[in-house]
Amino acid sequence: MSDITRNPFKPSDLEIICKILADTNSGLSGSEIGHFLNQIDIKDISPEMTKWKRLYNALVEYQNINKKGNKVLSFISIALQPTRYIKSKDLLYDKLYQINQVLAFHGLEFQDDGEFYKVTKINNLSEAEKRVDKLKSLINNRNLHNDLLQFCRAELLDKNYFHAVLEATKSIAEKIRKKTNLTCDGSELIDKAFLGDNPILVINNYKVDSEISEQKGFANLLKGIFGMFRNPTAHSPKIEWDLQEEDAMDLFSIASLSLRRIDNSKLK
Repeated sequence: MSDITRNPFKPSDLEIICKILADTNSGLSGSEIGHFLNQIDIKDISPEMTKWKRLYNALVEYQNINKKGNKVLSFISIALQPTRYIKSKDLLYDKLYQINQVLAFHGLEFQDDGEFYKVTKINNLSEAEKRVDKLKSLINNRNLHNDLLQFCRAELLDKNYFHAVLEATKSIAEKIRKKTNLTCDGSELIDKAFLGDNPILVINNYKVDSEISEQKGFANLLKGIFGMFRNPTAHSPKIEWDLQEEDAMDLFSIASLSLRRIDNSKLK
């Protein structure tokens, strides 16, 4: 979590956050709320109240005294840690989608890697919808690979460009795994699929030096894409890194090129 002081959340925003996290049917349990508040050193001032009001009262009192919203982000980070949702991924994505609707008004987003990111701040809900339509239009106009739209679902596109590109890199890894039956990821996946004396996949005839060099260059391109967008330490502190639209479109083009070359690759 960044050490930058965050402005307090408005009571209306905080109320929505608490209702999402402490929802009666799918939210935190009472014991979890108490435990997580204790973890971030916030007093549980009304444990007898309904869950969301209990959480709201604790967080709003802290904000009123300390005049900052950092602890709200800390609570979100603990409550939505991805490892807690290994067996209920759909629930995690649903919570992320709802929470990020609120955080977008503060120029922030919490993603499924357990980190906060800086995004372009929105001022109303229609801006979020326009962002989705605009990005979809830009993708279609560039005649990009169909897999990009399949992996970058609407609930991801309406948040920020970084997350959309991150999902695009996942589509590259998934395509390689399907063609090779490998189960690894990242550099290991690329090395086993495209490099070594006997690569599993080849993007050309792989006979003369120029073809072998092209194959190695393609593998290095994939490693560069993975390293930039999937390495959890590549952009520390991540919360301050904002991917702009123009860069996102260029990166989508690179991802699209990569997917097409993988589509046309052959088993060696």
